[in-house]
Amino acid sequence: MGKIILVTGGARSGKSSFAEKLTLKIGNGRAAYIATAQIFDDEMNFRVKLHQSRRGKNWQTFEAPFNADEKISEAAKNFDAILFDCVTLYVSNFLCAAELDDEKFLYDNLRGLIQNLIDAAKNSEATTIFVTNEVGAGIVPENKLARRFRDLAGLANQMLATEAEKVFLTVAGLAVDVKKIAEVI
Repeated sequence: MGKIILVTGGARSGKSSFAEKLTLKIGNGRAAYIATAQIFDDEMNFRVKLHQSRRGKNWQTFEAPFNADEKISEAAKNFDAILFDCVTLYVSNFLCAAELDDEKFLYDNLRGLIQNLIDAAKNSEATTIFVTNEVGAGIVPENKLARRFRDLAGLANQMLATEAEKVFLTVAGLAVDVKKIAEVI
């Protein structure tokens, strides 16, 4: 049975860099990278290139802005460690492609998408490390789309954290396993 690890934190907290190192350690120097980004502008192009520049020949990239559960299953056939970067971009891809006027549709379908990721990871023999942004620590967004994104990303993070063996919170490049110190009620 596959293992799940969740790495979360704020923007530029060091979560991807930490997750990359952890994935290579678990994968004995080689790993799969599930990339969820879609490049629509120069800024995203720069961000993708920055992430790519940190990875070398030890990584195989699987592009998956949608149907990423299939890519997890595919990658798990050849790799012991898989890095999924990132959950919040995956949620954003879903939200931008979805019918926005039906709240029940959004929540039900997002739950299904995230459950598919969890099932694919658990049904493999690999360890899948999911990177996500902690988006709920700020003010309430002023517009409906931003509030939906925050709420759906929070739901996805909670679902993954529940199933994860470890949940790391990164701050200023440092990671703490919050699941280890979490109080369970």
